[in-house]
Amino acid sequence: MTLAASSAPSEGALFATFLEAVPDAIVGVVADGTILLVNAQAELLFGYGRDDLIGQPLQLLVPTSARDHSQLRAMHFRLPVPRPMGLGMELSGKRCDGSEFPAEISLGWVEMDGRVIVIAAVRDITERKRSEAKFRSLLEAAPDAIVGVNPDGLIALVNTQAEALFGYERNQLIGRPVELLVPSAALNIHSPNPNPGFRDPRTRPDEAWIALAGLRADGSEFPAEVSLSSIETEEGLMVCAAIRDVTERVEAQHERDRMEAQLERDRLERQLHQSQRLESLGQLAGGVAHDFNNLLAAILNYVSFVDEEITAEIALRPSHESARLTAVLDDVTQIGAAAERAARLTHQLLAFGRREVIKPEIIDFNAIVGEVDGLLRTTIGEQVELITRCATDLQHVLADRGQMEQVLLNLAVNARDAMPIGGTLIIDTDNFTVDDDYAAMDPRLEAGPHVRLRVADTGTGMDRDTIERAFEPFFSTKPKDKGSGLGLATVYGIVNQAGGMVDLESDLGTGTTVTILLPSVVTVVPQPDAPRCNARRSHGGETILVVEDEDLVLDVARRILTRHGYRVLAARGGSEALELINEHRGTIHLLLTDVVMPGLTGMQVAERVTAVRPRIRVLYMSGYPESVITSQGVVQRGIHLVSKPFVATDLLDHVRATLDA
Repeated sequence: MTLAASSAPSEGALFATFLEAVPDAIVGVVADGTILLVNAQAELLFGYGRDDLIGQPLQLLVPTSARDHSQLRAMHFRLPVPRPMGLGMELSGKRCDGSEFPAEISLGWVEMDGRVIVIAAVRDITERKRSEAKFRSLLEAAPDAIVGVNPDGLIALVNTQAEALFGYERNQLIGRPVELLVPSAALNIHSPNPNPGFRDPRTRPDEAWIALAGLRADGSEFPAEVSLSSIETEEGLMVCAAIRDVTERVEAQHERDRMEAQLERDRLERQLHQSQRLESLGQLAGGVAHDFNNLLAAILNYVSFVDEEITAEIALRPSHESARLTAVLDDVTQIGAAAERAARLTHQLLAFGRREVIKPEIIDFNAIVGEVDGLLRTTIGEQVELITRCATDLQHVLADRGQMEQVLLNLAVNARDAMPIGGTLIIDTDNFTVDDDYAAMDPRLEAGPHVRLRVADTGTGMDRDTIERAFEPFFSTKPKDKGSGLGLATVYGIVNQAGGMVDLESDLGTGTTVTILLPSVVTVVPQPDAPRCNARRSHGGETILVVEDEDLVLDVARRILTRHGYRVLAARGGSEALELINEHRGTIHLLLTDVVMPGLTGMQVAERVTAVRPRIRVLYMSGYPESVITSQGVVQRGIHLVSKPFVATDLLDHVRATLDA
């Protein structure tokens, strides 16, 4: 390269060679602003030949105002020592054809041959400006409020949505601390150990939204969600916060919570009203039945008197004269049969109203099951398979033996009628301890040892409306000539009179399980094997996914497990469980799922969960005995199953055993 000067020392030649290798356009200017030298890149950038530029004023290429030009000259020609290239400034460059372009100019100076030469490095930043414009367009098009924060915690950029959300103009926010908009964030921008979630969002997943409180210009606060990302700039890392006003969502959630709470209150009120209604019906039915029984006693006795008189008269007359009396005797017999049938109905009404005279005694329920086994098999017919599973160590109860036999017979008849084409009837007994938490859920129960009887069928099942009215006297879904509607009502009255509780669980197409709890007759409650139980439960800490569509059961299971050291993920149904599995990044050790649920069944949930997490253990829970749910193909035989209703010890022992298996 040849410098446009009268002579060039050897260092000048080296300097010229260096300038040619520089990728930016270089223009050398003397103190009066005249161009002294240019490199080839400058010729390409501005479109001039070198000879066209030497001796021309710098304003030919950078048309600054006279004021800006004089300031530049004063700034770069007053120092007695060489200064390095200064930070670039943005000006407009002008080409030979008159077109202008945005330029970034960095200035420095050197001394050669006793003269000070200002070196201007010029760079065309058209593409950068286009990128910035595109970024600005995207920023403005974003649906969320965007706020960019510099490393010093000051706002560097905002978009129109941010202005609208917070009520500030852009110039009121630039350079202000971000706490002006998000005072509750505790960002700690200036602390030695700032919040890594805000200072460097690369430590958080992009989809993470932080719940904070936003503050508008008028002083009003609103619930906000903030998502953080980072942008590398020449000034350093800039944190960009996308901010959403979630007022409507929060209000909607509050409304949902309010509605759910109201639904729960309504459910409890309905349950209370049902109990009160049954109590009132019981009092009415018991009173009517008691008085009506007196009338029936008279009718039956007078029928007996007439029967004896006619029978005696027939015996005294010849056969041809007694034919008419025999016909009358048949009518009297029918009257007596009808009265006896009415007496049985009043007997059931008295049982429902808990006014029947009973003879309680200490009985073994297993013996009751064994005694009526033959009668039950005759009653249900050959199409129904009867399975009995009785605990060998069953405790005793205080109850009327005849009434307990009637309970079993009534439940078996109901089950048979629910299985017109056949099925399976399962009767099982076991010991059951009602703890304080379980007793608090039902006012009919007292904490302590109980005997549990469950009668389950694989029949048609009931819908919710039918379940709510199932224990009402004379309520029946059967044809009028097929039932009186007193079967379950009688069971309800007998069990309540014995100080117990009866519960019904049913689903259409699956079957029905009736669970009866009766207080055990014990003088001393046996102490559990504390060291063994404590040892088994001392291994808590695992993560358990609990899936249950009944909110109360779900909450009870969650509370029991959490109180004993387990981490619990709770899902109300199969779909929500699969979402939790996908979202949770840690290990889940156990899936505890209900068997019969709307949508996905427990087995379907287990199949999909184990497909993505093959090492997870599975424990089922159900109000149906294992025989019912396995006979229906809901789950496979040999599963781990905890029966509902369960108490804390039942659940914890099953969980521990499944985890340790």
